[in-house]
Amino acid sequence: MNLSRCTNEKEVAGLLARGGWPQACAAELRAHVSVCRHCSDLVLLTESFKSARAAAASEAPIASPGALWWRAQLRSRNAAVARVRKPILGAQVFALTTYLLIAAAFLATQARHGIGWLTWLEQLPQGSTLHLEALRPATLFSSGFAPILLIPALAVLALLGGVAAYLASDY
Repeated sequence: MNLSRCTNEKEVAGLLARGGWPQACAAELRAHVSVCRHCSDLVLLTESFKSARAAAASEAPIASPGALWWRAQLRSRNAAVARVRKPILGAQVFALTTYLLIAAAFLATQARHGIGWLTWLEQLPQGSTLHLEALRPATLFSSGFAPILLIPALAVLALLGGVAAYLASDY
């Protein structure tokens, strides 16, 4: 293997870099390149790399800087939204857990004390008219039917929680 450099290698490299090969070179330099292995390899490699670079540049169009900037901004906003949604999801899970615990506690107390909803209806005055005095809170609590206030309160709480969770999400 010969590691020595050719004396004409710098001149050939300069012509290749300026794009003057083979039009702007002397006939004796072209003859030298056809004989010298170092110079012919240099010409072959340089021409191959130039053609590969031109082919790659023509195949892959470069996007405009504005589009690249827009995509970067969109990616940044999506990452920020993802970071914000994690605590919101945690709050939604917490609210759902709270509602389920309240419902389980309500069912447990009703199962222990018995469901007396129908007995309250039987205590309402008989006849064609309904007296509003029977619906007063004092009457309700004295009859032992406190869930008549608890059920609508839980329903309103669940409804408001659902509306808040819907508004917190981007749907």
